[in-house]
Amino acid sequence: MSLTRRRFMILTASVASATVLPGASQADATVLPENDPTAVSLGYKMDAAKVDKAKFPRYQTGQTCANCQLYQGKPGAGTGPCPIYGGKLVYAKGWCNAYVKKA
Repeated sequence: MSLTRRRFMILTASVASATVLPGASQADATVLPENDPTAVSLGYKMDAAKVDKAKFPRYQTGQTCANCQLYQGKPGAGTGPCPIYGGKLVYAKGWCNAYVKKA
């Protein structure tokens, strides 16, 4: 799974904007709905088992937000913030096309 330059730039810009801009605390953060425009464009699903594998061929069984490099939730938490979505909370068992395997 290679990271294209375009994808790298999108991820970098998202992470940088979430880091630089002041954000709400996790207690104040809202849970990302699947119908959020960014979520729709990245194929976010609250439950990775419901990912359309034909539409998102990058998805592989076992990939979840909890084991994504971008996920900032605590281990074992049901939700955690994600910089791709401006710090909104995503479900640990969710998935989107911005998934990057945790090193």
